[in-house]
Amino acid sequence: MKTVCVAALPYLRWRVMLIAAALTGLLQAQKAAPTPPMGWNSWDSYGITVSEQEFLDNANWMAAHLKKFGWQYAVVDEGWYVLDPLAKPEDAKFNLDENGRYVPVETRYPSGFGVLAKKLHAEGLKFGIHLIRGISKEAVARNLKIAGSNFTAADAADTSDTCPWNTYNYGLKDNEAGQAYYDSLAKLYAAWGVDYIKIDCISDHPYKADEIRMVSQAIAKSGRAMVLSLSPGPTALEKASEVAKWADMWRISDDFWDVWKSNTGKSFPQDLTGQFQKTAAWAPHSGNGRWPDADMLPLGHLGPRPGQGEDRDTAFTQDEQRTVMSLWSIFRSPLIMGGNLTRMDDWTTRLLTNPEVLAVDQHSAGGRQVIAGDNAVVWRAQDGKGGYYLAAFNLGEEARKLAWTWTQLGLPEATYHLRDLWEQKDTGTADKLSLSIPKHGSVLLRVSKQ
Repeated sequence: MKTVCVAALPYLRWRVMLIAAALTGLLQAQKAAPTPPMGWNSWDSYGITVSEQEFLDNANWMAAHLKKFGWQYAVVDEGWYVLDPLAKPEDAKFNLDENGRYVPVETRYPSGFGVLAKKLHAEGLKFGIHLIRGISKEAVARNLKIAGSNFTAADAADTSDTCPWNTYNYGLKDNEAGQAYYDSLAKLYAAWGVDYIKIDCISDHPYKADEIRMVSQAIAKSGRAMVLSLSPGPTALEKASEVAKWADMWRISDDFWDVWKSNTGKSFPQDLTGQFQKTAAWAPHSGNGRWPDADMLPLGHLGPRPGQGEDRDTAFTQDEQRTVMSLWSIFRSPLIMGGNLTRMDDWTTRLLTNPEVLAVDQHSAGGRQVIAGDNAVVWRAQDGKGGYYLAAFNLGEEARKLAWTWTQLGLPEATYHLRDLWEQKDTGTADKLSLSIPKHGSVLLRVSKQ
């Protein structure tokens, strides 16, 4: 009979745990977000400073006006555990529990996140939170015990690894202690009733494959279905299979803001014109509960304390805002509104509640870019009923008349019935596609033989 070295047993136990968690983690990711998540995130309007009441005011507005159209996630972004959100990063102080886990600051979140989640659930909404990957440097300095284990923070921390743009935490080692810490987070968040976890500094700047897997495994073991969202981007395209194995959604670009075209040559902020190339590249990897994420929607009013720039209405024109929604929908990106819902006007409300446009995002299949050139872009997708969706975009600086045969768009030659989804009206039949599109504008159609 073969014998096993006693010293090897901890390693073997660790590998078995990895394999078992990998299987459950994959199942978890597939069932948490069967369609692209739709909701609201606090960052674009409040940055690091959002309070409980401001958050609830937006969530309540979403419940009253958007929920029936499929919008359901309300997410507290960065800073909920920072005692003074206006302090310089190097001077920041944090609210930690006895096991080195960040907990919400009582002065800004007097109810606590468990009660806050219950309030959202009572309204038929889901609750999400943001955190930076890793473990607090303070927890490591104090060598706090990791809940549910015999490890301490020092056992888990990789002190050579710090997020390059946020120095609150150390990264975690790929060992039992590191996994135990993420397990303790997921268990705490499950107890709070969290439905959505956004992990930052993990899918780019840098890409941290081990920590992505560890977080996903921790969620799977928590017993609660929680969407795992990775940011920022751009996630490397060659990592598509890996991130799809562990996450429900992941960023394909750096932070997207209300910029049509940047002249800086830098990836931050991501502009709208640049998203056409990124979405086209990522489209084949979208579906089956796995959603490449084109980032939040900086639409409507961005304020009073936006995460980038001054208090303002979005810099996008109405045509550009329709272009954002048309591209995000035909690509099937998660739809996470960033504008202040308590400052919504009627036009922006209609933009977010057009059921025929939202159906493209939630239920289309096979979305692909089929035309790209001369400032004109066309996407095609299947509608699941034998017809097609077509999204046509004019990226040029003047209104244009554009025309293509059906075969140029990858459709069989026929006479098709056309329906304008933005206008929610039938526009007759046609044996080819002819459109007039305003500068920076779009047209979203359903075409069918019925």
